[in-house]
Amino acid sequence: MEIGGMSQAKSKRWVSDPRTWPQVRPVQRDPISNIYAFRISYVETARIEALRKVTPSNVLGVVRYDRSPEEPNGVGAYPVVCIDLPQFNGPPLAEEWTSNLPLSYHQADGIHCAMNDEVLFGSLQMEERQGTLLDILTYNAYRRLLTQTCALGYPHLLRVWNFFPRINCESGGLERYQRFCIGRHQALAEKLSGFPGTLPAGTAVGTMSGPLQIHFLAAKRPGTHVDNPRQVRAYEYPPIYGPSSPSFARATLQPSSSGAHLLIAGTASVVGHVSAHIGDPGKQTLEIIYNLNALIAQTEQLHGVARGQWSAQALVKVYIRHPEHFATIRDILKEQLPSYTQVLYLQGEMCRSELLLEIEGILGQEKTMELSQTVSPPLARFRQPTTSRHAQQDNSKLVSLPHSAPNSL
Repeated sequence: MEIGGMSQAKSKRWVSDPRTWPQVRPVQRDPISNIYAFRISYVETARIEALRKVTPSNVLGVVRYDRSPEEPNGVGAYPVVCIDLPQFNGPPLAEEWTSNLPLSYHQADGIHCAMNDEVLFGSLQMEERQGTLLDILTYNAYRRLLTQTCALGYPHLLRVWNFFPRINCESGGLERYQRFCIGRHQALAEKLSGFPGTLPAGTAVGTMSGPLQIHFLAAKRPGTHVDNPRQVRAYEYPPIYGPSSPSFARATLQPSSSGAHLLIAGTASVVGHVSAHIGDPGKQTLEIIYNLNALIAQTEQLHGVARGQWSAQALVKVYIRHPEHFATIRDILKEQLPSYTQVLYLQGEMCRSELLLEIEGILGQEKTMELSQTVSPPLARFRQPTTSRHAQQDNSKLVSLPHSAPNSL
């Protein structure tokens, strides 16, 4: 991570240079900073039930990365999602979404939701049946999702996660991911107000098994959807990638009562619209870091958070196609990510067969009311990658944006 007003020690650890920091008096924080619409953390799966008993009324939802069957949740219970994505680093972790705003719960038409005054966390799953193509299943799932969120008063999709098996396999003459994109695009084009400019950040990853599983975050007020200047908008990809372009934004910035969250979509080694560094997991990892830096900088420069420090919360999820690449990718990210980042490594398949990994993230920025004269904290972002010892030196530059890429940003 590169931090304004800091210098790099020889050990490659970032340290603060006191001479560059402003003199400030102690900051008094308004109590509103203790209120949060949602907060996410990785918690040991074995502790989930114990935590539930201690704080039974503040859980928006839980995402588990195993095949453990959950007993059906009755009305009044939060959504629990179980996804068959093996975890590389133990102990087994689950993703827990919490809020200290009053919550209510709702189930209808296969959609299971937890809501507060700002956001809705929801989930649904749909079994694939013989003779039903994935595009039809996906279309029906998204129609249900959008109908329910609008009816409940949360019409603005912020972030969607999509999981289904055999993502790169052929089905009816098309790759299953392409069929998924057709169904999603059709439903969103029909039901999402402001399409495509209001598309949420998204992830689509192939699982080891299971149904089509979707979980999502929606809100009463719209977020700001962010583009990446190094990449073509996904929904403007040329038709070589399928009949319908992928329908998602690169990130969504969501202000809330507690500050702001940057919800970063699944990010791969793609420059313009072209896959880069095919066959090299180390260079693909570094290219993703370049993409994440560009996205964060774009958010800071264009959306009023240029002096913010993304340290209130930083979670990263890394999907890796081949287990033998895990150590290389992990070691690079240890060098590149700040020490306070929570990282979860999962085995999954990317939307393109040549992509070896994908990284998504959630960055949090606390909102505080300063009652004494202070200067905003220095901005923070991922370190600009240097050639890692885990990736061989390439005398040419890392792939630059192709001049021929249409609709480049």
